[in-house]
Amino acid sequence: MFKKIIILCLVLVSLPLIAAAETKDQPSTSKNIVMVTNLGTIRIELFDRTAPVTTANFRRYVRESFYNGLIFHRVIPRFVIQGGGFEPGMKSRRPSHPPIKNEAGNGLKNDRGTLSMARTSQVDSATSQFFINLADNAPLNHRGENPSMFGYAVFGKVIEGMDVVDKIAALPTTTIGGFSNVPQTDVVILKAYEEE
Repeated sequence: MFKKIIILCLVLVSLPLIAAAETKDQPSTSKNIVMVTNLGTIRIELFDRTAPVTTANFRRYVRESFYNGLIFHRVIPRFVIQGGGFEPGMKSRRPSHPPIKNEAGNGLKNDRGTLSMARTSQVDSATSQFFINLADNAPLNHRGENPSMFGYAVFGKVIEGMDVVDKIAALPTTTIGGFSNVPQTDVVILKAYEEE
């Protein structure tokens, strides 16, 4: 009887740990993001539990309507489409908040359809710019603490509208003011908002 009680106690103690492990990479029940572009709508699920700093930062920019009127300014087929920093004509829009901590070590991978934060060569330099992976981009994953291996933080995934993403990726590009891979036709984020 005593052994049964000990085993039952061990099972009860381990249940929260098992549940936590099962939900580690699961998206939260928080609101999805809808990004309406002039080429169609993209729905995004954010991983609030796994990338709390990054998702809070992204949601804040969405709630402040920062992304409205910006373009996808960098398009590289079979790699990424990037947005969150430029208006049509490649006019820069300054981020309204300081850089955030890089959560690339959260265990999530830069696979096709995932969203990650763009940054400079400095590990903790991401602000408002993000990209959507067009392929499984293993070289962008966290591989170590060295800055050259730290990687890019995945914080969400496209759940509807990958056809729109692929349409953007197929656009012809040009160079504007020293920026390469800029779509010749503006892809404008008309509105980004949280679902009700």
